[in-house]
Amino acid sequence: MAVQDQAHDLEQNLPIFLTQQGEADYEVIVVNDSSTDETTDVLKRMKTEYPHLYTTFLPSSIVPYPSRLRLALTIGAKAAHGEWIVLADITRPPLSDRWIYTLVGNLDNHSEVVIDYHDKSNIIQSFNTLDEAASYILKAERKSRRGHQGRLFLFRRGLYSTMMVKSTCIHEAIKLFDQKINGAKLLSLRMHVLSKNMFY
Repeated sequence: MAVQDQAHDLEQNLPIFLTQQGEADYEVIVVNDSSTDETTDVLKRMKTEYPHLYTTFLPSSIVPYPSRLRLALTIGAKAAHGEWIVLADITRPPLSDRWIYTLVGNLDNHSEVVIDYHDKSNIIQSFNTLDEAASYILKAERKSRRGHQGRLFLFRRGLYSTMMVKSTCIHEAIKLFDQKINGAKLLSLRMHVLSKNMFY
């Protein structure tokens, strides 16, 4: 996950990601994007408490193209060691301490992307290819580095909480983040996702 000036969110939510139960082996990688609040201090302290936590940073002097978010996520992805990489948002923590275990238990070896909704429905969707998941990613992550807003009808709107991607296509997935989308294309994405999820 990429964070910027989110010390409070990290204090509140990062331990939920770091204390997952079950037999799944995992690491949590946090990329600090030039925070000016206490984010750096919070991450340093948590690193001493949680062995699953790895942190790195994106210096403010770097002006990446096309976006800092994509560069931060790319840095995190390069630091990852697993076959699967989860792209998460610190403001959308899992609702269970067995979330990783459940997610791994539902993996389909034929899938390239799995998206998860952290709400009462707790629905997990699998996609055989990144192309099949692209409309969900573009729609949910189009606006800003924080992605989608709102909590109502998450599944029908395709507003997932986390995305699990095979490491072989993670960089192509990251390219779908933070894109500018015109009104006509956004309407098309909304209709596509709604029609798919209405009958899921």
